[in-house]
Amino acid sequence: MAQVEGRANETESAVKNAWQMKAMDANRYATKKTIAQGMLDIALLTANASQLKYILQVGEQHQFYKLMLILISLSIVMQVTAGVLLVIQSLVSIAKSKNRSILNTVSHFVDAFIFLSVFCDIMKMNFGLDPAIPYKEDQVELLKN
Repeated sequence: MAQVEGRANETESAVKNAWQMKAMDANRYATKKTIAQGMLDIALLTANASQLKYILQVGEQHQFYKLMLILISLSIVMQVTAGVLLVIQSLVSIAKSKNRSILNTVSHFVDAFIFLSVFCDIMKMNFGLDPAIPYKEDQVELLKN
C-alpha cells in the first residue's frame, strides 16, 4: 500500500512539475517584452535619424522643409527624453512610499513624451519623405508634359 501511495505521489509531483514548466513565467515574459520594446524604440530612433539626414541633404528644395525639420527634431528629442526618464525610473527604488509617487509622475511623463513622439511621427508621415517625388521646379515641369 505504501508503494502505491509513493508512486501516486511521484506521478502527481511529475504532473505538477510539467504543469509548472508549461505555465507562463511572468518575469521572463516581461523581460522579453521590454527587450522587444527597446528594439522598436531603437528602430524608430534610427528611422528618424535617417529621415533627418535625408531632409538636410534635400534642403530648402523640399516642399515642407521647415515643418519636417521641426517634427523630426521634436520626435528625436522626445524619444531621447523618454529614454533618459526610463533609465532614471529604473534606478529609483519602488520600495519606499515616497518614491512611488515620484515614479508614478515620471511614468506619466514618459507616456506623454512617447505619445507626442508618435504624434509627431504620424504628422511627418502625412507630409511625406518619398525620395521618388521630385522637388525641383524643372523636374516637375518634365513630369507635367
